[in-house]
Amino acid sequence: MSIPKHDQIRVPALSLLADRGQLKLREFEQPLAKYFGLSDSEVQEEYDSGNGKIFYDRISWALSYMNMAGLLNKPKWGVYEINELGKERLKAPEVLNQFIAAQFTEQQENKLAKSDKAASDEESLTPQEELYESAKKISQARYQELIDTILSKTPREFESLVVLLLQKMGYGGEITQSGLVTSYTNDGGIDGIIKEDVLGFGRIHIQAKRYAQANSVGRQEIQSFVGALAVAQSNKGVFITTSSFSKGAVQYTAGLNGNTTLILIDGQKLAEYLYEYGVGVQVEHTVQIKKLDSEFWDSMENEAAGPDL
Repeated sequence: MSIPKHDQIRVPALSLLADRGQLKLREFEQPLAKYFGLSDSEVQEEYDSGNGKIFYDRISWALSYMNMAGLLNKPKWGVYEINELGKERLKAPEVLNQFIAAQFTEQQENKLAKSDKAASDEESLTPQEELYESAKKISQARYQELIDTILSKTPREFESLVVLLLQKMGYGGEITQSGLVTSYTNDGGIDGIIKEDVLGFGRIHIQAKRYAQANSVGRQEIQSFVGALAVAQSNKGVFITTSSFSKGAVQYTAGLNGNTTLILIDGQKLAEYLYEYGVGVQVEHTVQIKKLDSEFWDSMENEAAGPDL
């Protein structure tokens, strides 16, 4: 048979997790190949671009969609398990794909409602616009994978990660060892420091909270960090979390006087920055889109009478 699409793989992959508990991505390949009756050559078949095996890639996408729809957990790096919502939805496998599609439709509608430039769903996209939309969907999937991966690491590793990210973003410039992760104990409420100059007169202090996505950072935690900045005689701070900030936390930060600059980076923005600045990700494939070089063609003499008939 032909290699199944990623939406065809979802139900048997979810069933496999229900039967076996936790599985790594590579552990899905052979059982699912057997389920779909694929030959060895079909399992090993690669994209024409040489960008990996087709079946393996589609398994990865099936899992990514189910993870983003809230049907799976990733208890540690590279490991998937079905959660209670996934078990409940598996009782009606014939409507699983409709449920997943509905989750993304709802997310998209929420985003469009916040945008003044939302286009009508009936408008057709050009091939180039479709390519950009596909790239956007891929990046959104990677954002969630980044957060899931961070949550599988220790809080100490997260502190090191955010210091590295700020350095990649250009803070600290060319200064040697501009980033510092503070002592794990008695850190005074400061998790990391970025030196902005050689002598260290200018410093950015960092607070990093590796929270589950359902747990938001509250006003009290922001106030404590501002107090830690005052003790450190610093007026520049960055509070980074894998989750979100409560309304009270955001309002408190906005109301700070001009002597203290505090930047809040939530999980979504954190993932976007990691993706944009290439921290923990690598380029998988490059697609070149070319257009005519107008200067090249304009330099040639035009035929006044048109082509010969």
